[in-house]
Amino acid sequence: MNINPDKTVYLVLGSLSLNATIVDTWAVMALIIGLSVFLSRGIGTGPDAPKRQYFLEAVLSFLEGQVRSGLGTDARPFLPFLGALFIFVFSANVLEILPLFHPPTASLSTTAALAACVFFAVPLYGVKKRGLAAYLRDYIEPSALMLPFNVISELSRTVSLAVRLFGNMMSEGLVAAALLAIVPFFVPAIMQAFGLVIGAVQAYIFFTLASVYIGAAITVSGGDRPGEVRKEAT
Repeated sequence: MNINPDKTVYLVLGSLSLNATIVDTWAVMALIIGLSVFLSRGIGTGPDAPKRQYFLEAVLSFLEGQVRSGLGTDARPFLPFLGALFIFVFSANVLEILPLFHPPTASLSTTAALAACVFFAVPLYGVKKRGLAAYLRDYIEPSALMLPFNVISELSRTVSLAVRLFGNMMSEGLVAAALLAIVPFFVPAIMQAFGLVIGAVQAYIFFTLASVYIGAAITVSGGDRPGEVRKEAT
């Protein structure tokens, strides 16, 4: 049993290989796109709205509430990015219960790519909300001597974001493989439930940390004009 989906190779063409990480990542994306098209088709208002719209609204309301609580401001400008992160990580994690599916989040390449998206999104949102000068000023507060430490902090939390998700999903797979070898008759159902819980929790943690990082980037620091960001948000 291969714990790392990178090791499960389906096709090799010269120096290129098609492994489970790539295949299952595209499978997750195709599933999300298909469900999005299905759930959003024919949406409307009033009694004629399809019942599936209620599920879609419930998911969006939950995500919007979580983003708002993490950022402390209007969630709508940030919901497409953060919501997409949560839905992808959640789907990739919980689909592990399907036979022959390898969660791409058990690959460091996938979690590093997701963390890199957060790493670049943080300054983009910060600069857009506060301006370039105000955002960059945070790196030299309270003193210019803090610049290297603040830069290291940005890099280290990105690495931590990638390794945390990868490590938890990888360790969950290792535990499942070990228990399957010991008690093969009872583990499948137990590990499916365990995998669902772990996958959901890890998706929520990744989503919450990304929200917190972006929230810190758009928050007015002591050197900015008081209330500037909050006023814009309202």
